[in-house]
This record gives sequence, structure tokens and C-alpha cells, in this order.
Amino acid sequence: MVTGWVQGAEIVADDLSAGAARRLSDVAVYRRAVAAVLAELAAQGRAPSVATAERVLDRRLREAEFAMVLSATPSGPEAAIQRILRDVRSYRRRSPNSAGDLAAMVRITLLTQIDVLWWGHLRPYRSDADVLAAPELLDLDVLRSDGKVAFNYRRQATTLLGRAVRTAERAAVPGHAPATAGLRFALARAELIVVLNQIAVDFARLAPPGTPRLWVTSLVRSVAYQRQLRGLGYAALLPSAHCVGYAADLEMSWFRQFDADHVLRAVLIAHQRDGDVNVIDEGQAWHVCVRPGAGRALRLIPRQR
Repeated sequence: MVTGWVQGAEIVADDLSAGAARRLSDVAVYRRAVAAVLAELAAQGRAPSVATAERVLDRRLREAEFAMVLSATPSGPEAAIQRILRDVRSYRRRSPNSAGDLAAMVRITLLTQIDVLWWGHLRPYRSDADVLAAPELLDLDVLRSDGKVAFNYRRQATTLLGRAVRTAERAAVPGHAPATAGLRFALARAELIVVLNQIAVDFARLAPPGTPRLWVTSLVRSVAYQRQLRGLGYAALLPSAHCVGYAADLEMSWFRQFDADHVLRAVLIAHQRDGDVNVIDEGQAWHVCVRPGAGRALRLIPRQR
């Protein structure tokens, strides 16, 4: 049943979630409004200060283009605005894993609100034990052994020996694999796996010969782990679609050596344009959140087109 998963639910293309949904056209307008805010910040002529970013956001986020999405998030528009301002206010460039600059942090936190719109009504996995006990999450290792996973991933090294082997591998064969820790949990929602498989097939079809398969660097996370990542300097926001099993991070920078990063960007933007996903450029990796309804009536392994 797991490896042959198919769900024949009807997809309504312009109706996104139980509860407070917004049309795909409204989400597209919201994304254009985000781009306009980033352009306004860029027009400052130098890197904007936190105070400047707060002033711009406090004014712009109350406009209709933002309100149509923020008003439909579970906590309401004012809570969403305060959450965004808090994320921007607390930004620090503490590690290479965080947003590259303040403008990048503004982009990430604004676009994350689309994820919140779609999945913020779900109860998150509070602890790692909650993740492991979740019956709705499928085991990627089982699916991969049956040939049902079209992308690459690897688990985190959890022992001293395992971490030593990874370190030695990076020294001996630089660039052999992405410089990431790996998956804490090789688990995901069925809909997300379906959409990731389709992205992987599209990428393989369009990438230059010899390009490795799509590489997934992160999937489901507990709230506790999300907070741990934030403490380490990652742009790990809350609420997060990772914490309900509907988001993944895909390696991007590593594919430059194969002249394939631009292909992957184009594939992801095409899937976003089709309404399948929300995509956020987070630098080395790109965040992908599947929208409600996407993937439900598709094959686990898509046919080559």
C-alpha cells in the first residue's frame, strides 16, 4: 500500500485549503507585492538598516495586496505582521547558513507566509518523538528500496565514526556530494514525495548529461529541531511547513559545477507558476512547500514526458 500509493482525490485548482483559503491568483499578487517591497528596499542605495526595513514593512504590509493573504492566515493579519517584524528585527548574520543579508531575510519571511496560509491550521510536530510516531509520514528508505524515489538524499551522520567518514570523504573527493548535514528524518507526506518526484523527473530531463539526480537536503522537522537550527544561525522560521511534513529543501549551489543550477531554478519556478508549490530562494538550498491538493491524483513515480 505504501509503495503503490495513489489517492484519487479531486483537485480544485483555485481552492487551496480547508479553512481560510486564497486563490492562486491572490497568491501571485502577493508575490508581486513582495517583489515591490524588495525593490523599495534596494532603492535605498545601500544595505537597508533594520529600522528602515521595519518602517517599510509596517506601512506596506497593511496594503490590500498583502492583506488578502495575511488576513487568511490562522492567527490573523496583525499577528502575521508582528511575526514578520519580529523575524526581521532579530536577524543577525551569524553563520553562512543564515539569510545572506537583511533583504534576503525580508524575502524569506514574507514568502514563508504563503506556507502559513496553506498549512498553518495544522498542528505541528512538537518533538522528534512526535515525528517518529506520525502515521501519515512515509518512510523514504522503504520507498527507495522499491524504486519509488526519484531523487537523492542521505541521512545525517549520528556517530563519531559516521561524521569522521563524511569529513574524510569531503577532503578526499571535494564536491562529490552537497556539503550538508543530511536528513534528520527520512520521512515525508505522500503528496510532497509525489511532487518532489515530478520535479526530479523534469530536472533529469532538462539538465546537462552527467548531472546527478535532484538532491533533497531537508524534509520534516520537529518544532524543537527547528528552534535548534535557528539557534545555529539558519533562517529557520516558525510556524514552518517543515514542521507539518509538507516542505523540503533542495540543494542548489552544488549543481553549479554541472552547469545545472539554472535548470533547476527554472524547473522550480515552472512548478510554482503551475500552482504546485511555493518556492523560496534561501541561498545554498531552495525551500519548496507543496500546496494543498497538489500531488493527490498523481502517480508516485511520474512517467517521463
